[in-house]
Amino acid sequence: MSLCSVRRLSVGYGDFKVLFDIDLDIDEGQAMAMIGANGAGKTTLLRAITGLLKAPDDSIKFAGRPIAGTPPHAIVALGVAMVPEGRCLFPSLSVEENLLVGAHAKRRGPWTLQRVYDLFPALLQRRRAPVELLSGGQQQMVAIGRALMSNPRLLLCDEVSLGLAPIVIKSIYCAFPAILAEGTTILVVEQDIGRAIAMADTVTCLQEGKVTLAGPPKQFSRADITAAYFGR
Repeated sequence: MSLCSVRRLSVGYGDFKVLFDIDLDIDEGQAMAMIGANGAGKTTLLRAITGLLKAPDDSIKFAGRPIAGTPPHAIVALGVAMVPEGRCLFPSLSVEENLLVGAHAKRRGPWTLQRVYDLFPALLQRRRAPVELLSGGQQQMVAIGRALMSNPRLLLCDEVSLGLAPIVIKSIYCAFPAILAEGTTILVVEQDIGRAIAMADTVTCLQEGKVTLAGPPKQFSRADITAAYFGR
């Protein structure tokens, strides 16, 4: 069943259009990978879903409810959380204080401080440290943990591997099965095609603001994905 559906979504910034008639279904309980080159419109789509970018009425529904035009904090309260590109943490706050920021929606669910620390043990050891003193990988774990603290039904992850060492990226991706096991649906925006496809039930490719490929990864050849990513 579709948890989040997007229909004929065309949005941009002022007169500059980025997305053109996007149709998308994110099924509940699944992991979707969204791939595409820089400038394809991936982050713009996430910003529209989360209310950070104004979208046309009825173009986006979450759990059957239209959410276009809903304020971002209200969308979080409905069960949508985003891990933004660049993490956007509060540098003067500790690890634990950053995590607690994510709980402001007061949604009930499995994710608590202890559960986040179980998922990312390195954070427990640094919980009192200012987040600005952490490594990039640890900061990314805080950003994911902060989003989970809102107990989302849909977790949107924007470029979680950007700028991180391969061993750190592997540890972060190893956390996704545990998140899915708690009933959380995941959409991961990723430029690493191989890694994204390996964790996903479905894959969607954007090119120049349009969907060029969508479906289970196993039904596409490498040539299909390359053509969708770069154009024919």
